[in-house]
Amino acid sequence: MGWTPLFLDMTDWHVLVIGAGEVGERRARRFLDADAQVIITGGRVSDDLKSKGALEKPLHQWEELVDWADLVVVASGDKALNQEIGEMSAGKLLNRADKPEYGNMIVPSSFFIGDVQICIFTQGKSPLMARQLRKKIQKVINQEDVLQLELQHFTREKLATPAELARVACPVGVKIRSQSPLEIAVSIAAQLIDKRAELMPKA
Repeated sequence: MGWTPLFLDMTDWHVLVIGAGEVGERRARRFLDADAQVIITGGRVSDDLKSKGALEKPLHQWEELVDWADLVVVASGDKALNQEIGEMSAGKLLNRADKPEYGNMIVPSSFFIGDVQICIFTQGKSPLMARQLRKKIQKVINQEDVLQLELQHFTREKLATPAELARVACPVGVKIRSQSPLEIAVSIAAQLIDKRAELMPKA
């Protein structure tokens, strides 16, 4: 199958998770954090997931729940049930945690460094290696990179073009109104650009 990475806006999507074990809970949390509507069946739902908005439904309702869902995550320990639900989910986005090659969607290992989200997919060959690669990446991307991201984001928001950025002058005596090193740096950059714009000669 030709896999390709995508980011989807999951807001208000209907996500059904079959199985409330470690894998099912991890998948459910991922989609809840993306503002999806999540129903879990086939096990006891933790209080933490319930507090995030997850609903628990009895397993015998799985057929109508599949009809409700836009995306189905199969993560139970019952192989026969997994296969049956997988077949019933034809035409929907399907993540088979037990046999990824039988689904049409992968939920890769994913983590954040600041606002940078990084996903690792090894074609199902080695989850262990995915964790090792994650550790290596986390050592390479540092706080300075995150700061550069924040500064460039601010620059793009405040000054849309390189020509506008080239026109700014340099002020002194800018007051700092933040506490953490990251906030201080971003505050300085933001106030510098604002102050420079104020000091520019009027056209």
